Amino acid sequence: MGMELDERKIAEIVERVVARIGGVGGVGTAGGGGGGGGGGGASADSGRAAGSGVAPPVTLPGAVGAAPGAGARPPFVRSLRDDGPRGAGGRRGPAIPRATRGVFGDPDSAVDAARKAFEQYEREPLSLRYRIVEAMRAVTLQHLDDLARFAHEETGLGRVEDKVGKNRIAATRTPGPEILTPKAWTGDDGLTIMERAPYGVIASVTPTTNPTETIINNGIGIVSGGNAVVFNTHPSAKGVCAWHVHLLNEAVVAAGGPENLLTCVGEPTIESAQYVMRHKGVRLIVVTGGAGVVKEAMSCGKKVIAAGPGNPPVVVDETAFIDKAARGIIAGASIDNNILCTAEKEIIAV
Repeated sequence: MGMELDERKIAEIVERVVARIGGVGGVGTAGGGGGGGGGGGASADSGRAAGSGVAPPVTLPGAVGAAPGAGARPPFVRSLRDDGPRGAGGRRGPAIPRATRGVFGDPDSAVDAARKAFEQYEREPLSLRYRIVEAMRAVTLQHLDDLARFAHEETGLGRVEDKVGKNRIAATRTPGPEILTPKAWTGDDGLTIMERAPYGVIASVTPTTNPTETIINNGIGIVSGGNAVVFNTHPSAKGVCAWHVHLLNEAVVAAGGPENLLTCVGEPTIESAQYVMRHKGVRLIVVTGGAGVVKEAMSCGKKVIAAGPGNPPVVVDETAFIDKAARGIIAGASIDNNILCTAEKEIIAV
């Protein structure tokens, strides 16, 4: 219609709608243990679901890349589906089990512990990687319901049933060491052997929209390559992510691997994300989040694997099966209340 609404305007509209239907859930201010999106480094494409699936994107205060003096951000609206305890913005948090294994009070300790684990890990046979990854998958599948429920209660985002499905897919479909086997070929120029070597300690900055899903996905990929990882999680999901790291370390050790192969900062902040990414002990940075945290990672002078914000279109042309396309669009756009940047956001009908 030729009119564009900014994030603040969208948030105000949703707030008024909620107020008119009874003010269910109330309105809070953006927060969550120090703020920040994209895993403590910048805003992910997060939002508060308002029953109908409307989830206005919110950049949390002080996000990396935010304009100086930007101050308060648009308020977000509590989900109409959520009646339980809350973890972000001063709300009553969920009863997440205490996490100790792999959880450290400062970035230096987390990186140092991961380095020691890596040095031990690289001396182990490759067969151990397979056992460790299988154990990581198994412990995540064993706790699917709790991981989903705690993530929903702590962040206030999405739907529990959808988070169960996302965690299951991440735990079972993420490729493991089986895709990293050595390759060899011969030809006129002789014999060539390609064998991949680990980087060492990798930093992973994770979002609030897919907190535990990113932990298991990145964790499997990083460990499969023979590396150790330090997570700086999103402050709004720090509790459930720390517990997931704890569970994964238990599984790693039970499989015969070293303690602290996966570590995290217990109280993640924007500053801790910046510090971890620039730490001399970190060789590679993996980031899932908004444009700000991706830009911050790119400025660190290290190799970066980054997934920034998305706005996926759906194209429906004359070859489409309309009923099937409609069902797919609805299913994709509504999953987890559309808080994912990979979920359909717009339709182009040809």
